[in-house]
Amino acid sequence: MSPGRQTVGLGVLIVCCFGAGLLGNWVTMPEIPTWYAELAKPAWNPPAWIFAPVWTLLYLMMAIAAWLVWRSAGWRAARLPLGLFALQLVLNSLWTILFFGLQRPDWAAVEIVLLGLAIFLTLIAFLRRSALAGLLLLPYLAWVGFASVLNWTLWQMNS
Repeated sequence: MSPGRQTVGLGVLIVCCFGAGLLGNWVTMPEIPTWYAELAKPAWNPPAWIFAPVWTLLYLMMAIAAWLVWRSAGWRAARLPLGLFALQLVLNSLWTILFFGLQRPDWAAVEIVLLGLAIFLTLIAFLRRSALAGLLLLPYLAWVGFASVLNWTLWQMNS
């Protein structure tokens, strides 16, 4: 595979991942100073400033992981792992819409379990193609695990 094609592939995957992030940002930002600010939160709730750098790093790692899988096999041969990757990216965006856009932490709490499962399955599929690709998804899985507990706690504290 030519270096130019590899660069384009990485660029496409970065745009996809950060596009999901921008959608989330578009839905989330109006709710931070209003609805989200009014929620009761646990003492261990992270400060608002931490989310942007964490998600920036996670989206970049996700894009690189998908790129490594694509680069090792191509789109057709890596259809299952990249299909799982696309599914988890859609679920990632859906969580933001449910939690912030619709202000439904209850629905988001159910959906984030599906997101965690999709990330786990993607990680396993990626590991079979590239150990590094799978490892790059571990922080994402850990963060979503933490977010699941936080989501559930916010739902319980505010229902």
